Amino acid sequence: MKNRISIILGLAAVLATTSCSKDFLNQQDPNSQTVDSYFQTENDVLLAVNGIYQSLRSNNAIGEGSGLFSEERSDNTGRNDNQSNAGEPFQFGDFSLLPSNTNLKSHWVAMYQVISRANLVLSNIDKVSFTNEDTKKGYAAEAKFLRALIYFHMVRKWGDLPLVNKQLTLDEVRANTFRSKDTAIYTQIVTDLLDVVNSPLPNFQTGANIGRVSKAAGNALLGQVYLTMATTIDNGKRNDNLAKAKQYLTACYDMRKFGALKEVPYSDVFAVEKKGSCPELIFQIVYKQGDATYSSSIAANNQAKGETINSQKAATGVGGNVTGDLVKEYEANDPRKDFSIKFAEASNVKDWFITKFRDASDAAGKSGYGGNDFILIRYADVILMLAEVNMYLGDNTTAIQFLDMVRERAGVPTYATAMQDAAYSTKFPTLKLAILHERRVELAFENHRWYDLLRTFTTEELVNYFHAKNQADFGIAKLANFSAKDRYYPIPFDEYKLDPVRMYQNTGY
Repeated sequence: MKNRISIILGLAAVLATTSCSKDFLNQQDPNSQTVDSYFQTENDVLLAVNGIYQSLRSNNAIGEGSGLFSEERSDNTGRNDNQSNAGEPFQFGDFSLLPSNTNLKSHWVAMYQVISRANLVLSNIDKVSFTNEDTKKGYAAEAKFLRALIYFHMVRKWGDLPLVNKQLTLDEVRANTFRSKDTAIYTQIVTDLLDVVNSPLPNFQTGANIGRVSKAAGNALLGQVYLTMATTIDNGKRNDNLAKAKQYLTACYDMRKFGALKEVPYSDVFAVEKKGSCPELIFQIVYKQGDATYSSSIAANNQAKGETINSQKAATGVGGNVTGDLVKEYEANDPRKDFSIKFAEASNVKDWFITKFRDASDAAGKSGYGGNDFILIRYADVILMLAEVNMYLGDNTTAIQFLDMVRERAGVPTYATAMQDAAYSTKFPTLKLAILHERRVELAFENHRWYDLLRTFTTEELVNYFHAKNQADFGIAKLANFSAKDRYYPIPFDEYKLDPVRMYQNTGY
């Protein structure tokens, strides 16, 4: 039974034991105390909420190293190594993913661990007396946001899912081992996020609380959820969902602490020294520079052999590989290209690698203990979603205004001017494709691209989109493998076999 819990939903409770909000990254042994006896004080609840954030950091969940499950599934990054780790990482970008893939299983379990920790807080918070009711509501809102965030990631990858919104006893696990329809998952996500946007949380977190949930984050995520439902769920509510997407994305936009986006330099968004003050950042996973345990390794891990732009740590491999398809996507003189990618000349590389995340400071040192936070939500993303939703609502004028905010900051021509260029207009003949392009070059390597493709294209269109690309731009990963089944991931085999009827496999696997 113990193994069943860990395999199915990661339901074993993991409690946090930090001492203050500033140190919510640091955790101790979660098995030292039972749940029944744990929740006694407000601080106990805070520590348990901190434990949710801690699980969020896992590279098997949505931490900085989780690009395998998103960017490598898209046309942005990939790998030409089909041998390492039994070739299992290669399966994601090669569209040859098997239900038995251990990386896939680890992703599933890590995601449900975040949900489990959120459920633990929400199922026990009423046991504790709070001096200030707003404090209690704030903690609950944080837990609900994080639960909604993970379910949103999962429902787009797997579709129907086991829906668990409370702490389960051992006897309740079997009864909850079944897939609920994706519409039910979205209903739960929306319910949680409505509580967040109506909570007493601040519009933005500051100081030691940067990295915690805010109302701005709640509105941004809820807007994206409604936009995704409008474009991917056939429930007869497309226009209503688009209107709500616009409502909540606009609410987030109106909370901003800057005027025009061009006031915030693109490089500032990723500068380690400005991560606590950059007004474009809405929600980020916090990492500690110089800390062997809680530092960021994204800069060092992406660096290719012979290069020093990202980190002082010497690299020996190819780093964060970039597809030739993305390299060709950048427009001429787009400064985001030179900031985000670079060609490595080492004999064992001779390829493009990611430079968007840098910390070559002495504080990070030769061990590469970087201070990069991993950004999950920022204003350029929100602005481009506003362009998208207005386009779907038939208001192209407003859509283009939002699109041009991002293009103006980047220093590239406005949309109207760009459309006079034959190369641009041929490649992006519609406003829809122009917005998708802008999201790609603006948000590259921030784990948005796969979800953007799913939201933009039907399954049939997505198959045609990949098959129309140049195989030479993708190395040994075979674009011809992409088929309708690849719209979703397979249910991990260990989950499916526990109840093949109620944990039915996705089509094609």
